[in-house]
Amino acid sequence: MSAALKLWHRLSKWPAGRWLYGRLICFKAPYFATIAPRFVALAPGRCEIAIRDRRRVHNHIGTVHAIALCNLAELSGGMLTDASIPASMRWIPKGMTVEYLAKARGTMHAVATPDAPAVEASAGYAWPVRISVCDDAGEEVFRARIEMWLSPRRRD
Repeated sequence: MSAALKLWHRLSKWPAGRWLYGRLICFKAPYFATIAPRFVALAPGRCEIAIRDRRRVHNHIGTVHAIALCNLAELSGGMLTDASIPASMRWIPKGMTVEYLAKARGTMHAVATPDAPAVEASAGYAWPVRISVCDDAGEEVFRARIEMWLSPRRRD
């Protein structure tokens, strides 16, 4: 089990633990603080994160900015990967494709899921992750596919 998933299990059951978890993740990866993520769920095979609709994530037309949605997708896909892969493997995003389906207004809810379970391997391989972002009404406004590259950890 990854350190991030262990910390989630420890903190998520406490009042304000999910908030604190998000802050700690943003301390480790500061750029994600720009979207102020709220972690909803984290488990092998699933990550759910929400971001509130605030001025600092808006574009010029008053909707959630495309790059804020990309950041949400990358964070949820990365956390899903970290929580899902075998301890003997490491990961890095290799590429991302996105689709903007509707104007993004209100709180955005991202759910990341893998195409298939991650497996231990002696060589690197591509591991696709799908992210669906919906508004409060449940309408999908954004969709992403991130190709994660999984490879064996170096033995020191």
